[in-house]
Amino acid sequence: MTICHIIYLCLSFLSSKIKRANSVSKHLRKPETLNSVNKNESAERILFNVSGLMFETYVSTLQRFPNTLLGDPKLRAHYYDEKHGYHFFDRHRESFESILYYYQSNGFIQRPLGVSLAVFLEEVRFFKLGNAAFRAVLKDEGLTALDDIQLPENEIRRKIWLFLEYPLSSCYAKWFSLFSIAVILLSVAIFCLETLPTFVTYEVDMSGSVPVFTANKFYFKDEFFYLELACMIWFTLEMFVRFYSCPNRLTFFKSALNIFDIISVVPFYIQLIMMLCESPFTPSTMYMRFFRFLRLLRVVRILKLSRHSKGLQVLARTMMTSGRELTLLLFFLFVCVILFATVVYYMELDSQPNTFTSIPDSFWWAVVTMTTVGYGDMYPQSALGKAVGCLCAIAGVLTVALPVPVIVSNFNYFYTKERENEELIQYSIMNHQNQLQNNSSLGDNIKPFERISKFDDKLTSMAERDTLYGKSFGNWNSRNHSHPYLDEAHFVQRKHNG
Repeated sequence: MTICHIIYLCLSFLSSKIKRANSVSKHLRKPETLNSVNKNESAERILFNVSGLMFETYVSTLQRFPNTLLGDPKLRAHYYDEKHGYHFFDRHRESFESILYYYQSNGFIQRPLGVSLAVFLEEVRFFKLGNAAFRAVLKDEGLTALDDIQLPENEIRRKIWLFLEYPLSSCYAKWFSLFSIAVILLSVAIFCLETLPTFVTYEVDMSGSVPVFTANKFYFKDEFFYLELACMIWFTLEMFVRFYSCPNRLTFFKSALNIFDIISVVPFYIQLIMMLCESPFTPSTMYMRFFRFLRLLRVVRILKLSRHSKGLQVLARTMMTSGRELTLLLFFLFVCVILFATVVYYMELDSQPNTFTSIPDSFWWAVVTMTTVGYGDMYPQSALGKAVGCLCAIAGVLTVALPVPVIVSNFNYFYTKERENEELIQYSIMNHQNQLQNNSSLGDNIKPFERISKFDDKLTSMAERDTLYGKSFGNWNSRNHSHPYLDEAHFVQRKHNG
């Protein structure tokens, strides 16, 4: 009886422990179970097989963009493989990582390194990411999207603006551009040739005992004056016509090219007014300096060529982008100039004749030597001074050569982008004109994907030239976003794993 009682007590104790453990476990699992039930639909996963490489994500992630191929269940169902239980796409694998990240990042998209622009934009078109994604890719590449060209709404102003701003829009526009270039070159040649002694006109002052010959500042009977007047009238008319036909008047004055036009024209008329209103008295020194300054501003006319030269525009963008490298170059030159100028000054103190009279005077020698110009007006004579000169020349060559590859890479990058961008702009203009002829706006009767597909021919030509698909271009940082889906090493690793 005692043994049975003990066994009964043990079983009762174990039974109570088991019941308590079950109640505790149910209590602990209850929140998780409810949470999983509530999120059962949102936590549903989906598999994609892209040319043998598997991808997995949540259905809720794809639902962020329901109008796309992956976000629309009906469109997505056409690629479903019931046998294997995943969606199969025979598409570009490296591009799909960025396509999928577009959903995961809620709208961020960028072409992966090592993937051509034509291929990636074709993937954007295939997966129907929309016009916004297409424009974002072009903007990140430094290109102009189809709708980014601002044109006046008025038909007459629009035709004038295309005629002036886009020489390739018509044959007449091209000839107009060539004539404008010829006028600019003629104007530049005038203010250069008129300074030759053969063409300088002198005024003779016979009031004193000795005749005084003074070069005439502005002679209205001079042939150069009439040529320059004709050029200025042309520049003025062209500037006012551009202002009349521009799409945005405020943007007109913010353009550097238009500022160059204004600076090249206004000083001539100020100078003309000053000469017409000149008093018979001898002009003051301040007056003469201001007059010479106005004459000096005529050299700005040469910058008008940048409107007709994409190379000059690319050069300006390269210098702006390479500002960090140029600043570093100037800093190195500054340090080396002070260093070598000081050393050579003390090395040449006992030399006769001594051309290094002071350290500031030696700065000129250091700059000329480091840039390998070597005018020869200042040169060391002692052995130690010549040794310092050799070191200065070597340091200058190394200092100048260091940032050159980066600047050249940036120039090649911008030049390639500008060439491709010009093709897209010309195609955009033609498409815009066709839409206006049909009495519709640019985006009314063209769907985003039809508009994207119209770029296929242009993009194919870009891929054939294979000029903008290098691994890197200097210090162009916009290509180097640090996230796993756009990392080149990650692409290579996933490619081998697939």
